[in-house]
Amino acid sequence: MQDDKNLSEFKADNQTIIENTELNIWEALIPVIILMGLLAYNIFFADGEMLGAYSNQIILLIGGLVAAVVGFFNKVPISRMLKEIWENLRSVFVPVLILLLVGALAGTWLISGVIPAMVYYGLQVLSPSIFLPACVIICALISISTGSSWTTSATVGIALVGIGTALGIHTGMIAGAVISGAYFGDKMSPLSDTTNLAPAVAGTDLFTHIRYMSITTVPTVLVTLVIFSVISTTIETSGETNLENLLSTIGSTFNITPWLFLVPVAVIVLILMKTKPLVALSAGVLIAVVFAFIFQPDILNSISDSKLASVFNAILTDTQITTDNEKLNDLFSAGGMNGMLWTIFLIICAMIFGGVMDGIGALARITKVLLSIATTIFGLFASTVISCLGLNAIASDQYLAIVIPGKMFKKAFDDKGLAPQNLSRTLEDSGTVTSVLIPWNTCGAYQSGVLGVDTLHYAGYAFFNWLSPFTTLLFAALRFKIKMMVEKK
Repeated sequence: MQDDKNLSEFKADNQTIIENTELNIWEALIPVIILMGLLAYNIFFADGEMLGAYSNQIILLIGGLVAAVVGFFNKVPISRMLKEIWENLRSVFVPVLILLLVGALAGTWLISGVIPAMVYYGLQVLSPSIFLPACVIICALISISTGSSWTTSATVGIALVGIGTALGIHTGMIAGAVISGAYFGDKMSPLSDTTNLAPAVAGTDLFTHIRYMSITTVPTVLVTLVIFSVISTTIETSGETNLENLLSTIGSTFNITPWLFLVPVAVIVLILMKTKPLVALSAGVLIAVVFAFIFQPDILNSISDSKLASVFNAILTDTQITTDNEKLNDLFSAGGMNGMLWTIFLIICAMIFGGVMDGIGALARITKVLLSIATTIFGLFASTVISCLGLNAIASDQYLAIVIPGKMFKKAFDDKGLAPQNLSRTLEDSGTVTSVLIPWNTCGAYQSGVLGVDTLHYAGYAFFNWLSPFTTLLFAALRFKIKMMVEKK
């Protein structure tokens, strides 16, 4: 068809990149400028309610409509845009199911006493003076073991937020520490999908990539630990008397026993055995239901006249366990699958916007312009970082933020004589870790929904995540540990 003559595509790791020679940079930026303008107004001037409770979702759809109009005037077939939207939606089908299961997990772990038990014992072990750095270390170890920041947040992350909240620590700080540790582990784990994707796109091997990535990643996480340690000495937390009251209230409301830890242990073991996340989380829900009948019959009776109805209520809708402590009432509540619908709708709308932008060739056009202005080695690193950050915001997907710059910048790195691990490390330092800082990115929406903390509230405290791009740029500017290719003789 004539309409397709200016469009070309190539596939990379199950991602299709569309190039459109008809589209200029200003046209490609029109949807981005409108989207960012509306989102900024909604967040900073309308308290997120400019268009109602689903303002961000509607704004993303408006951005997608504007992008479609731009594509229409640049002779992009509607079928092309719809195809990319479908590909994007299909790519988040499993994450959406995971979100629903996490909602069910939160509800069943509450009524079974798993979360209360974690909070109960955690309050006695984790003192406020070490709590935040301990969060980073615990989440890092779990994430390295499982290769998944998402699983880490859905298990120990939820519990740590509960413990920290009971101690009176700001939830944004807690979530920032959890995410910092989880993404450090995710980056450094050979089991992580992004840790495998980045070297595959850049043209190096997995363990060369991990070794080279540690040069920037380890100093960044050490700085993060120092910052959280300093913060821990300045925050005011609950006193000893209040702590005793909390423990007493939890113990009188739930049947607390170490046996309840078998539920999260089972989930983590399944993940370590490389069981699919959907299967592992489903098992976590089912085991928690059994434990609820065994250990918490009084809790089930307090929710509904039927124990089975109480279980389904916890899985599907809101659950509230009422105690005589207001702080615990806020903590012991869960939204079930219903509580995840806002987040799921946000992800779907973000994928629609990103799909249209990809379909009209705007993502590739913006990346190519950034590539064209990179005349020095530092400029090349900086352009890669900006490209990854921009695609995390525009495409709303960390995989596209790795694949598109990876493919577009690969030849430029080769031409400068830079070893491919430079590119793979930069992709992870700026693409993987910053995805969680964007509210409408799939990662940002997921972490916010799971931890129950708004993205903008934790983003400033996710020190590891926003320090990582600066670290990689600093090393590039100093030409420190920048590996050059060895010429073949």
